[in-house]
Amino acid sequence: MRRESRRARTRRILLTGMGFGLAAGVLVTFVAAKAVVDRQEEQFTAQNTQLEQENEELKLQASKVSATEDNAELLAGDSDGWCLALVNESHPLDTSYEPAELTQIDSERSVDSRMAESLQKMLDDGAAEGLSMYVTSAYRSYDRQREVFNSTMQDWIDQGYTPLNAYDETKKSVAVPGTSEHATGLAVDIISSEYEELDDRQGDTDEQKWLMEHCWEYGFILRYPQDKADITGIIYEPWHYRYVGEEAAKEITEKGITLEEYILGQ
Repeated sequence: MRRESRRARTRRILLTGMGFGLAAGVLVTFVAAKAVVDRQEEQFTAQNTQLEQENEELKLQASKVSATEDNAELLAGDSDGWCLALVNESHPLDTSYEPAELTQIDSERSVDSRMAESLQKMLDDGAAEGLSMYVTSAYRSYDRQREVFNSTMQDWIDQGYTPLNAYDETKKSVAVPGTSEHATGLAVDIISSEYEELDDRQGDTDEQKWLMEHCWEYGFILRYPQDKADITGIIYEPWHYRYVGEEAAKEITEKGITLEEYILGQ
């Protein structure tokens, strides 16, 4: 009997131990399985977020690419990216392009009507700050741009430059006809009433300092900033502002990049 009791006791101990072991195994398996599920959910959420971000980036990139394919068509359209059309030496504008609607901002100058209100508000807000500035150049037709280019080129020739060298010097500060942003009606040259010269010192005026700091709030960017001539093809012009819309203007200004870098990722 004593042996039977010992056997029974031993058996119960073994069975109990097996039971605890089984329960512990199930618990460990459950915990491990839950950890795997949680990890997979986190990975799925992260992947989903990444895919959404990539999708948005692809949409933005598609919008930017379209800005270089047919800038005249883009400018004439009513899609969200109309103001992002890139016009430069590598992306000329059809010589026949003309803004569908122009708004006169004074007796001699006009701009694309779609940005006229933003421009006026920027000038009015600047005036409210005690600043004195005005638009000295706005929309230019192809023919008018050709006159400006030829006149500037002749000035260099009069200084002794050969026609070829005069052409090279001129294109550093005046866009070749057909490649000028002024033809879009979205570019304006704004200067201080206190200093009216178109040179680097224009950037030292209170008016330009204010514009450079606040123009993005109205959808404008300083189009040809310092140390970017190798990208824009145009020397520093602290008076030339381009309307690109508030969202793009904010990003371009925050990153300290040019329109070329924003659209083409240069």
